Amino acid sequence: MFQSFDSRSTPQFGRERVSALRSHFDGLGIDGFLVPRADEYQGEYVPASAERLSWLTGFTGSAGVALVTQSQALIFVDGRYTTQLKEQVDGSVFSGGDLVNEPPHAWLKANAAKGFRLGVDPWLHTAAEVRKLRKALEEIAGSLVFVPSNPLDAIWTDRPAEPLGALMIQRHEHAGTLAAEKIPMIAAQVKEKGAAAVIITDPSSVAWLFNIRGSDVPHTPHPLARAIVPVEGKPLLFLDERKTGIEARAYLAQLAEQLPPADFPARLEDWARRGPIMLDADLAPLALSIAIEKAGGSVVEATDPARLPRACKNAAELEGSAKAHLQDGAAVVEFLCWLDGQEAGSVTEIETVRALEVARVKVGEQMQNPLKDISFDTISGAGPDAAVIHYRVTTETDRPLNEGELFLIDSGAQYINGTTDITRTVAIGDVPEDRKRFFTLVLKGMIAISIARFPKGTRGCDLDPLARIALWKAGGDYAHGTGHGVGSYLSVHEGPQRIARLSTQELLPGMILSNEPGYYRPGHYGIRIENLIYVKEATEIEGGDIPMLSFETLTWCPIDRRLVLPELLTAEERDWLNGYHAATREKLMPLIEDDKVQQWLVQATEPV
Repeated sequence: MFQSFDSRSTPQFGRERVSALRSHFDGLGIDGFLVPRADEYQGEYVPASAERLSWLTGFTGSAGVALVTQSQALIFVDGRYTTQLKEQVDGSVFSGGDLVNEPPHAWLKANAAKGFRLGVDPWLHTAAEVRKLRKALEEIAGSLVFVPSNPLDAIWTDRPAEPLGALMIQRHEHAGTLAAEKIPMIAAQVKEKGAAAVIITDPSSVAWLFNIRGSDVPHTPHPLARAIVPVEGKPLLFLDERKTGIEARAYLAQLAEQLPPADFPARLEDWARRGPIMLDADLAPLALSIAIEKAGGSVVEATDPARLPRACKNAAELEGSAKAHLQDGAAVVEFLCWLDGQEAGSVTEIETVRALEVARVKVGEQMQNPLKDISFDTISGAGPDAAVIHYRVTTETDRPLNEGELFLIDSGAQYINGTTDITRTVAIGDVPEDRKRFFTLVLKGMIAISIARFPKGTRGCDLDPLARIALWKAGGDYAHGTGHGVGSYLSVHEGPQRIARLSTQELLPGMILSNEPGYYRPGHYGIRIENLIYVKEATEIEGGDIPMLSFETLTWCPIDRRLVLPELLTAEERDWLNGYHAATREKLMPLIEDDKVQQWLVQATEPV
């Protein structure tokens, strides 16, 4: 359950592993090969058996892709990982690439030789990705080569076995809607698209559809499984029987035909002959489209029909999330009280992670709602480490929290009734005024999102500037989105909802998102403040003309008042902060048993 602090980074082997990969190029008829972070299920979190990018390069971030040619090796990452890339990867072997502004297809178009043959594993790339690659290569008279087997797997001699994590049923009190009600709803959408069946390839959608949860990948409780849902008849669920006990097998037998994953190719071929098959081109591996067309079938490209209903939480899921956040808030308060009692320089980043985990376990036992897992590896960064947006502390990088520094801790938890994600930046002793200034500017952005009202049809990209404007006026910004979707005891990063510059998804009632603006000065400090919120119908505005939406806050935990410069806040912003702290005190005090922690909470929530 808990976080490991081993580096998992193997940069010292990068040169020999790249050389071994290149040795397969001639036999495959290729000039280069792409190694994405994705696995065969296209998930953000992958099992150890699919950590190909990390094994090859040493880079352990959650988003990236390597391009290895006969003469070059590059790793493309986004702005969250540029500093981490320099620390984890052998720069004499790999060069850094820009995943956002010049992704692999753009780099190939601009730099690859005429006639370049790019090898890809069709199980690790979606149809949408492949289209961009093919178009770029065609412009230089190049071509894509779909390799019959991944050459990395041939040289990864100690590759771990595929996971067989135990499966559990997500009870109706937490799911809110029966799987027997969800399946016909999905089938109806498939029928509307003119398809005979849909392949549900996203494990989180499979988990949501059948009201099951798994333990195959770190921190995300979905099973690695696929499903074929026909317009009529029982779905086919491809899930290893070794993951299911007697109760789970009996439960699933009422809903679907459970089959071994090895049966999937034959069953897919069979369904391809019956009629068009619906696939999400942005989520499904290209290998599925290839198999369908090879069998003489056709593909109907459409959005995963479970994705939007999964994102719009029902009343039971929202109620469960609210309860999980109260419990989690009490645990984080216990931790922050403990942290404030430590002398500067006496504790390290790893020790803080462990202390927070202990607090979550303790409060979970008290409230009889046990911590199931953390929802991602905790980001615990002091001083310059806080400037690494997705910093992951290891035994090699661990450092003390020193006097005068900012300490950023971004963490989350998995409870059976909800998934949490919270970031707090706190002062270690007295910190310089410039840190307080930027902290307050970040806070202004977070408050702007919290109090926003917006008409129906508003997209994430429409709201993103609200969180940045105070920083922009000060000449600052941050290289990540303002908010991501969050699942219901599922992935802490869930689509399609986001608050980000490029997010065109309409924000709908029930969607849970993070609200996390930040500011980072490399080599010096980092700031991020994060609450989870959900979209709801706004109360009627007197004199208004149209219905509006707004956000409801889920996260309750003090924001470090020592870092706030009140003179930079408007009256509305100050009222929000004081009201938030008053509500935090009222909601969390009954959940805290320790007198010392109660006293700390009172002090931490005094008005500014």
